[in-house]
Amino acid sequence: MERRQQHFLLVTYPAQGHVNPALHLAKRLARTTGSRVTFSTAISGHRRMFPSLAKPDEEVEDGLVSYIPYSDGYDDGYKATTDDVNTFMSKIKLAGSRTVSTLVQDLAARDRPVSCLIYTLLMAWAADVARDHGVPSALYWIQTATVFATYYHYFHGYDELITSHSHDPAFTVNLPGLLPLQIRDLPSFFTNTNPEDPYYSVLAGFRELFEKLDREEKTSSKPRILMNTFDALETDAIKAIDTMELIAIGPLVPFLSLDGTDSNGTTISDGDLFEADNKGYMEWLDSQPERSVVYVSFGSISLIKKQQLAEISWGLEESGRPFLWVVRKDNRGEGVELEDGENGMVVEWCSQVKVLSHPSVGCFVTHCGWNSTLESLACGVPTVGVPQWTDQATNARLAEAWGTGVRGELSKEGVLEGKELKRCVEVVMGEGERGMEIRRKAEIWRDRAREAVRERGSSEGNLRNFVDGIASDQ
Repeated sequence: MERRQQHFLLVTYPAQGHVNPALHLAKRLARTTGSRVTFSTAISGHRRMFPSLAKPDEEVEDGLVSYIPYSDGYDDGYKATTDDVNTFMSKIKLAGSRTVSTLVQDLAARDRPVSCLIYTLLMAWAADVARDHGVPSALYWIQTATVFATYYHYFHGYDELITSHSHDPAFTVNLPGLLPLQIRDLPSFFTNTNPEDPYYSVLAGFRELFEKLDREEKTSSKPRILMNTFDALETDAIKAIDTMELIAIGPLVPFLSLDGTDSNGTTISDGDLFEADNKGYMEWLDSQPERSVVYVSFGSISLIKKQQLAEISWGLEESGRPFLWVVRKDNRGEGVELEDGENGMVVEWCSQVKVLSHPSVGCFVTHCGWNSTLESLACGVPTVGVPQWTDQATNARLAEAWGTGVRGELSKEGVLEGKELKRCVEVVMGEGERGMEIRRKAEIWRDRAREAVRERGSSEGNLRNFVDGIASDQ
């Protein structure tokens, strides 16, 4: 008998750093395994992905991938300046659970029953929806396997040790199966002891997630955790938790298809929630020498202080190297004049993978979000890490361990000073022995990353095995 086509419902939080890896997984599932995928983010994110729709919740079809949003109760989007985080997280759990449940029912009524519901971070409630409908679920962990293991160990006996040394950033913690990590290398939520901080409660959300995974392990079978990493990159971390099945399927980066070439083609959405600047930054890159440009971007969420903007501006000019600097429009309200310098260009947003793939880019000054870190790794671009919060410090530590970058040291005020930026850029891009070794390691890991997603590569095989496992459970 011919096996029935699998149908995955992929539910994700409506933020750029969540939508990107979720969309890449949806497309990889469809292309690699022939599965049908319904991609669902909140209406606010769906509207930004498809700005020309007649209705904000209109369904979009693109071959084997369909886009159907759910409502999280904030259809106009979360507004950090006015909305309370705790109220927001509580409301999206209630509204999201109800509307995703309706979506599962509607898909079944259309003869498209869901074979498996895949959910990303901050969406643990989606696993309850799947259970209520008798549908298996899997977590798609969009951070590193190392970070997953740090959370696991924190919630399984190491919280007191970490909390008791939270004010000593240099204190080293040895967690089973992981490289030694200092307190400053751990996810920032571990050491956020201020109840007045709007993100203080985020750790409780992670605790709830791991409690659900623990219950699943005790009542049914090992939870399946999809990881946007690859076996060769985090061999020990992937094996560090024996009560769960950690499945490395990355790097899920848009231009890496089975043969390592551009796979975007004529796709109707690349998942970008921001409009790219209409400056000719790609043409400008074309005019620059090979490996000469410093690319600077701190992602889609981080807000950079006025002092930090000024220090970066000074450091870039003093480096004497051409630079392309992304500063979002919502980061320009503090009165700092940001203009194209003699050697550089400032844009509000850009296609990051295209930039990192360009031969003129020689260094990436980054906040070390995992998407950015993984993209730089897959493109073979060395990094200068300037982590801000959440998992970024761990990613900066990993880049050092892999030998692909350096970490900038911040001042007491938490600012990367211009002279430190200049120093780090020179280390990475200069002709010294360390810089040459960093660039060599970056090329090695680029090749390994691309090998993982090629046909018969480790990640491609892991993804096929995951889909086969879902089919065999039915």
